[in-house]
Amino acid sequence: MRRTLWASQPTGQPLAGEFSGAEGPPEGRSEGSGQDRGDEQTVAGLSRYCLALPDTEGVANESGKERDQPMSRIDGIEVHEFTFDVENLGPETDSEKLVYNIGYKPNSTLTLSKYAVVIKTDDGLRGEYVTHWVGTRAALAQTLMLASNLLGRDAEEREGIYDDFKREIRQYDHMGHGPLDIALWDLAGKKYGTSVSRLLGGYRKRLPAYASTYMGDRHGGLDSKEAFAAFAERCYALGYRAFKIHGWHDGNAREEAENVRYMGAKLGDRMTLMIDPACELRTFADALHVGRACDDAGFFWYEDPFRDAGTSAFAHKKLREMIRTPLLITEHVRGVEPKADFVIAGGTDFVRSDPEYDMGITGAMKIAHLAEAFGVDCEVHACGPAHRAVMSAMRNSNYYEVALVGPGCPNAVPPVYACGYSDQLDCIGPDGCVPVPEGPGLGVTYDWEFIRRRRTALHEFR
Repeated sequence: MRRTLWASQPTGQPLAGEFSGAEGPPEGRSEGSGQDRGDEQTVAGLSRYCLALPDTEGVANESGKERDQPMSRIDGIEVHEFTFDVENLGPETDSEKLVYNIGYKPNSTLTLSKYAVVIKTDDGLRGEYVTHWVGTRAALAQTLMLASNLLGRDAEEREGIYDDFKREIRQYDHMGHGPLDIALWDLAGKKYGTSVSRLLGGYRKRLPAYASTYMGDRHGGLDSKEAFAAFAERCYALGYRAFKIHGWHDGNAREEAENVRYMGAKLGDRMTLMIDPACELRTFADALHVGRACDDAGFFWYEDPFRDAGTSAFAHKKLREMIRTPLLITEHVRGVEPKADFVIAGGTDFVRSDPEYDMGITGAMKIAHLAEAFGVDCEVHACGPAHRAVMSAMRNSNYYEVALVGPGCPNAVPPVYACGYSDQLDCIGPDGCVPVPEGPGLGVTYDWEFIRRRRTALHEFR
């Protein structure tokens, strides 16, 4: 059985492919007459040909599956809250209520909470994602707000879901959107038996990584410029060729600048160096002081320096005009449109993207392409299998962030991988790179026995 497709081509230039025969077009249709379109118009100089195509209905692909997959309708969502313990970490300052306020604290145990998302469809598919740094109580609340809106929808209509969810929580920070979108991508990869990286067109199999430290502490970990340099030397010995400082919560500009210059002198000829004060510098003048130290030390980028919380395009444009070190801003500017505004306003040199923070893999790839359109690089924030997948499909990204690490303590991401996947300090190879998972979906296997054993709440939507 054959199907035909009518096509136009300039007279005398045959179409590539197999034609339906030498007899010419079907009766009632003349070359160049335009009658086959049912109107009076003609296309000058064009001949109509009948291009024969094989009928593909029901034809199996190489993997034995039919090309036309049935719709996968979402009929269930689960959100599992769970806890896990980490050693030698604790609240770094007096207020234990702060979300990102953990650092090295010897002989202590910290219990952290995260959540896992499961999306199920009526044809038996299952998409999964376990949160890393986005797994806060605030993000969980948004995930629970959105989850029921997935019921009955086609699980592959990620663009439509992205658009609806972006509007639905427009009054909030969108942080709970990402885990749902990532689970949908995991489901799609498993449906077609391929990795999310391949679905995205990924071509980078190994990603250059940098060690991204915890904030400095006062407990014998990263408590001095000498301690930062010693830890960077350890990272270098493991294979890292790039290193990022998160400074101290005190926001002492002089201490930060001294650390920057010391690190540049000790390691600048061997490692790419960056600094992220995490918005702890109090004033623009403080940011300028540390920025000039970055110039002296030859730092690769200077990220989120002061207490505007990384949101003022005008302030960072002014800072860019006064220092030479490139700025990396927009981690705290959520979504593609505001990041475009930030770039146009001249507020950053690099763009930040995070599939957990920026409305999923769908949102993260929009931001990567936005940056590419402006001719600038897009750096993926934080770590995880979704982060590796998006970076594998990005030309304009330099380093994968192994965050957060420090001497004597683990990366506080949940220990939920039953397949050997890791974002701990020793996850890189001798080449300084991490691998991109290649299995179906996100390419990881979760330890559901661990998650259920440590589960504190289960939310189900059916």
